[in-house]
Amino acid sequence: QVQLVESGGGLVQAGDSLKLSCAASGRTFNGYAMGWFRQAPGKEREFVAGISWIGSTNIADSVKGRFTISRDNAKNTVSLQMNSLKPEDTAVYYCASAERFTGLYGGGPSSVKYWGKGTLVTVAS
Repeated sequence: QVQLVESGGGLVQAGDSLKLSCAASGRTFNGYAMGWFRQAPGKEREFVAGISWIGSTNIADSVKGRFTISRDNAKNTVSLQMNSLKPEDTAVYYCASAERFTGLYGGGPSSVKYWGKGTLVTVAS
């Protein structure tokens, strides 16, 4: 069993930066791919960024060049650094874990094995 807890969401202005963190616990965390999804009101949950156990990353085209993902395996944490935020980035951001890295970014939400409860990011125009 894996538990994921997000933190760092809040209200910011367009152009600002924000860093989200996800703390993972549980015996199955070791070796799992980690990532972030987001869901805006009235829209489907979408992939944002993923990172493998060894640090390979995949970033969605919509945020590429603005967002970066990293993980600290020793601390069991994964972070999402968000720069140049836009109003369209407003969403609930969910930490996610999966057994396969390719499944995480290619399989959509259905490929996720464990979800965090989410943290709200609001970007004002």
